Amino acid sequence: MNFEHVSVLLYETVDALNVKPDGIYVDGTLGGAGHASEVCRRLSERGCFIGIDQDKEAIAASSERLKGFENRVHIVKSNYGNMKQVLQELGIDGVDGIVLDLGVSSHQLDHAERGFSYMADAPLDMRMDTEQSLTAKEIVNQYPESELVRILREYGEERFARRIAANIVRAREQKEIETTLELVDIIRRSMPAKAKNSKGHPAKRSFQAIRIACNHELDVLQDALSDMIDLLNEGGRICVITFHSLEDRIVKNCFKKNENPCTCPPDFPVCVCGKKSKGKVITRKPVCPSQEEQEKNTRSKSAKLRVFERRS
Repeated sequence: MNFEHVSVLLYETVDALNVKPDGIYVDGTLGGAGHASEVCRRLSERGCFIGIDQDKEAIAASSERLKGFENRVHIVKSNYGNMKQVLQELGIDGVDGIVLDLGVSSHQLDHAERGFSYMADAPLDMRMDTEQSLTAKEIVNQYPESELVRILREYGEERFARRIAANIVRAREQKEIETTLELVDIIRRSMPAKAKNSKGHPAKRSFQAIRIACNHELDVLQDALSDMIDLLNEGGRICVITFHSLEDRIVKNCFKKNENPCTCPPDFPVCVCGKKSKGKVITRKPVCPSQEEQEKNTRSKSAKLRVFERRS
């Protein structure tokens, strides 16, 4: 198994966890086990690590990479949105740290058959969990035009969403859209020359949007974050790495709300809503990759790390 992935903000993330040698830690997006292997190196024999991923290729690769740590590692094929259930099944009530790296792995991008890349021709797939039924092909060929517009606007922040959606519908009436480059061609033809020639690939935003919709990425993140904070032991930390503004906004707002959940009007002399803080935002500004890391790994350029600490 050749699962290539360069872990972004590796030491910044693991350092921010404040790993205790006998602690319990979870990586909800295990991937190639980059962050995981560094956490495991800092654990003693009494420590415990749980790795979760929905990609069976990632599970195989990370299992191989973590072979030297079998006595302290549990690897589970699931979505991080099911973290509470996964921990319950392992008999674990609370953990000392959680890592989420929300980026698409280099393996997923570079292996054309997965359908994530707009640079190579492949079937329209984009599933992170290849056992789920919904694919990008179904979204592109079966979703109503209005829903395509919404997906492209909300998840891709695409200015030409309406034109792209209209051209997708027009094209699929002639024949089913089956491959990534067929979709890229439709997107290109939907854009004015100036937009096509601007910085960045013209299909980047649309592919991001369809991938997010296919994997329900923002819904899972929105639903799971507060629950994960509840899983932290006193002093435990959650570290989340995002790669676009939509994810980062969710993480920032969730951390802020859990630090200060009070809904009382600002002019109230005392809090009467009864909502208590769950902890403290450690990163007032997100941690970004160094210039050196960005030069070595161009995919790290948009990465942002935010950290929250559980306090009673």
